[in-house]
Amino acid sequence: MDHETKHEEWVRACQVADVRPGNPKGLKLRDIPIALYRLPEGVFATHDVCTHAYALLSEGFIEDHVVECPLHGAKYDVRNGKCLAVAECDVKTYPVRIEDDAVYVAVPSEVTSA
Repeated sequence: MDHETKHEEWVRACQVADVRPGNPKGLKLRDIPIALYRLPEGVFATHDVCTHAYALLSEGFIEDHVVECPLHGAKYDVRNGKCLAVAECDVKTYPVRIEDDAVYVAVPSEVTSA
């Protein structure tokens, strides 16, 4: 049976201070567009591209734990990627950890077929 296996690797994204509350930060890790959000309970990461139409969520508006796409107003909970308005698909989230004031995100390192 053919299937894909994804391996994740922790990649340093930035310093914690670079992710300011109320101001999503967009970047690319291993050519994957990632948006980082700083909430009172920690830093969260989602795929940076809206599932509704191509727009960067890092250019959107965040209030509490909800980011709103700047193009058509799709809304996502950045803690779990759940779609809350407009779009029909959730946005992918990525695990985040903080070490020595740096933000690390677990992103796919390779895809293999078995």
